[in-house]
Amino acid sequence: MAKDWQAVADAINTRMEQLGFSQKELSQRSKVSPATLRLMQQGADASRSATTLAAVSTALGWQADQLENVAAGRPLSDGDESVSLRDEVEALRSDVAKLRTGLEDLAARVDRLSKK
Repeated sequence: MAKDWQAVADAINTRMEQLGFSQKELSQRSKVSPATLRLMQQGADASRSATTLAAVSTALGWQADQLENVAAGRPLSDGDESVSLRDEVEALRSDVAKLRTGLEDLAARVDRLSKK
């Protein structure tokens, strides 16, 4: 049975958008080359190894067999893990923004003290 590579592309692109991942970040997390990811994101009709699909699935916060299931025509599961990962990413973004603000305040205080 032929694999649905366009469904895989759609799943990857949607998930990357949800997580705010760039292609470079996904490549680093999955250890899959940017060229291979680009082809996957375009839905190129090319066989992908189970290892590659598992690496990308895991990097996107899914079970390792998620993209293999999508390629085989099984629906993308919208399990609790994807919701909790999305929530976790949002919480981390909020924490980083708070840290950035705190560091800027600290730098301003140090600057003021050094001018005295």
